Amino acid sequence: MNPFRSSLYWRLLIWFCVANLLVLLLGGLLTRGFIEYTTAREINWVALAQGADQAYESGGAAALADWSEQQRHEGIEATLYEKGAALYPIHLHASIESSLPGWLDANRDIVLQPWPGIYVAVQQVTGDDGQVRQLVAFSRTHTRLNPQARQTILLSIQLVLSLLCIGLLGWWVARSVAKPVEALRDATRRMAAGELSTRVGRQGGMAHDEIAQLAYDFDAMAERIEALVAHDRGVLQDLSHELRSPLARLHLILDFAQRSSSAAEADSYFRQAEQEIGRLDRMTGEMLTLSRLEGGIPGMNRERLELLELIRGCIARAELEAGARKIQLHLVSSQPVTVLGSALLVERALDNLIANAIKFSPEGGSVELAVREGRNVAELSISDRGPGVPDGELEFLFRPFFRGSNAARADGHGMGLAIVQRVVQVHGGDIYACNGMRGGLEVHLQLPLAGSA
Repeated sequence: MNPFRSSLYWRLLIWFCVANLLVLLLGGLLTRGFIEYTTAREINWVALAQGADQAYESGGAAALADWSEQQRHEGIEATLYEKGAALYPIHLHASIESSLPGWLDANRDIVLQPWPGIYVAVQQVTGDDGQVRQLVAFSRTHTRLNPQARQTILLSIQLVLSLLCIGLLGWWVARSVAKPVEALRDATRRMAAGELSTRVGRQGGMAHDEIAQLAYDFDAMAERIEALVAHDRGVLQDLSHELRSPLARLHLILDFAQRSSSAAEADSYFRQAEQEIGRLDRMTGEMLTLSRLEGGIPGMNRERLELLELIRGCIARAELEAGARKIQLHLVSSQPVTVLGSALLVERALDNLIANAIKFSPEGGSVELAVREGRNVAELSISDRGPGVPDGELEFLFRPFFRGSNAARADGHGMGLAIVQRVVQVHGGDIYACNGMRGGLEVHLQLPLAGSA
């Protein structure tokens, strides 16, 4: 199977790409925030000094105190000095305080880094009132991490984020695939244990992919197996039921033959036993034929068949049986029609229909056959002049072993029409029966034409 045409393939590929995109997006956002947090901030000391002076001029020492507290929250200790005196006191390191008078007296801008991570600044500022003041400030949080440590942390964040996103999405995708597979596995085990009614159904995690199709095919297979096993059990039950009577008669006949007083009498019983054995053989053969038809015909050879020729051959084979009872077989209307199917099975169905019509026709009666081409189907009708079938029994006529109230007039096992129906069904056709307007039974059979099959 081409993986590029596989929906499961595309499903996994798309989610893999989604996981990578999420890692890139979230990683970029976190990296940007981390860099902003850890990278050294460039402080504009001039702007800071002007801000302090404006605060002082607008509100005096109280406003400067508020401004200084605001800067402290930003990580900067800052205040203004005027004529060597602090306008708002701040806490300075002892070494800075000892050096501060010299820096102030120098009357120039100074930026120093006395220790790693500590910056000290003295910035001259002239207020609107013309007074020169000096900003004194230092930052304890000017630099948070060195470049090497920052790079290590960034790589760690990317790795953890990748593992987290890919792990979560991978778990979700694996679960969505494993859940229906586990359902299939469980159904297979229960099926193997004899639970023929087992079905996978549509699991909640199933998509419309190959696994869902596999589950559908499994259910179709399970349904087919269950139907075949149920049918075979039904056939065995029906066969065992139907064989009891002829076996009982055969046992009784053989018992009489053993007790007979003469060879002629025993020979008569043996002939009856032979007839019963023949009946058993025919019944068993018909049952096996029906069972094979009910089970489907995988590999059935289909060929173009001229239906009219098959019917004429079946009529010729039935002439001997019909002649024994002086029954006329008439092909009253016919036209060449071609169907597609198995010649052996179609002939078997036609033989059964003709034999059934002869069986129920009165002596000296007639059986009429007609063939015509309908819309996409070949239509065959066979009618006799027998007693017909009560209307309430017509729907059961094609059921195996069904023998209607008029069946006592003829021998049989109730298998012939059931076999005919199954042959018609496997060829995609249809069959039904009704009572004729002039009496007797009419059986109508339809088979798809060769061009429409």
